[in-house]
Amino acid sequence: MTRLLQRAVRGQPLPGDDFLAQNRFHDHQFGCDVVKIMPGEFFVSSGHIALATVLGSCVSACLWDPVTRVGGMNHFMLADGCGRANSMRYGKFAMDTLLQHLLAAGALAHSIEAKVFGGARVMRGLTHSEVGSDNMRFALDYLQEQDIPIAASDLGDICPRKLYFSRKPGV
Repeated sequence: MTRLLQRAVRGQPLPGDDFLAQNRFHDHQFGCDVVKIMPGEFFVSSGHIALATVLGSCVSACLWDPVTRVGGMNHFMLADGCGRANSMRYGKFAMDTLLQHLLAAGALAHSIEAKVFGGARVMRGLTHSEVGSDNMRFALDYLQEQDIPIAASDLGDICPRKLYFSRKPGV
């Protein structure tokens, strides 16, 4: 098991704090505030708030601890940063950052589960590009390495996705 077990000291900054999503709006259909996660951003919450993003070849991981009810979402664009590690645009940093912030917010490492989405091939003319497939493979491999079970996924295909993640049961 290689799961990250780092916990933050309250008030101390964590890696990735600069990439915290800031766009928020109220959704009357959901009856709550929604934080819009843009590419290269993430958000973690334990309150009644939904998280939303739009995906093409990008991937979003929604990590959730059903015991403590802490959850979060990231949105990364490329699996490999090729040496530019400290950016949420790249899978490893995005996944590590989301997991570290989840643990810092009180999630229990042994009860975290994942839902993972995206990785589509949305550009018909780009038959040589495997960005979506690379992103998918990276996310699935990362979650397996961290021993985080995947509760649900919708990956691949050719269609973009609009994703809402709510920590309310069944949503």
